[in-house]
Amino acid sequence: MYCRNCGTQLAENSSFCPSCGGELKQERPETPQPAQYGGMRGFSTRIADPAFSQYVKNSNRYAGIFTLILAVVAVVGFYIYGEAGSEMENPESLYIGLAIGGMFLLIALFQILGRKRSKTWDGTVEDKKIKKKTAQRDYGDGDVRTEDYLEYSVIIRSDEGKKHVLTWTNTDVLYNYYNIGDRVRHHAGLKSYEKYDKSADKFIPCNACGTLCDIKDDNCFRCKCPLLK
Repeated sequence: MYCRNCGTQLAENSSFCPSCGGELKQERPETPQPAQYGGMRGFSTRIADPAFSQYVKNSNRYAGIFTLILAVVAVVGFYIYGEAGSEMENPESLYIGLAIGGMFLLIALFQILGRKRSKTWDGTVEDKKIKKKTAQRDYGDGDVRTEDYLEYSVIIRSDEGKKHVLTWTNTDVLYNYYNIGDRVRHHAGLKSYEKYDKSADKFIPCNACGTLCDIKDDNCFRCKCPLLK
């Protein structure tokens, strides 16, 4: 370290120059404030991180592989059933297996295309609702019960005027995360939502995998993608 006034070499952490007597001010790099103290207002630029595009690619790849395995299992299973069973023979049983396998592949294809065609848009939380609903649940062996459950929904109106509804069953965590009037951004590919104002939040949902993370964290502990803050 050298004195800026006279150029004399100095010992580390010196407060004054022994040659000219000048006061030395230690320059410290600015440390970003933790999210909860820094305002946390605005849509994050971290969405441009390559980790998100890689996550989408991996999700599409894994969905395709998993669906292909299901399709093969369906075709092989029905073929074996047609060969060994007495109620249905091949090729009828094989045709059913091919139809079910093709259905699995179509579902995966629509999901992948849906991610690719999705767009980024901004909107506002317009309303929140809680509904009590009833459904029948089959526990097996003829044990069918009628059960009540709560459906939580958040209604978002895009700036183009289109209504989008987010729903959760028997959990109000994300329902309480959003407030009426919140500005949100829907991110293409990820098909997830980011709040504009996170200044009062204690947790933040990962926009890639949906895991709830502490607002102090920089990356999701599950998928390692950056948290949008």
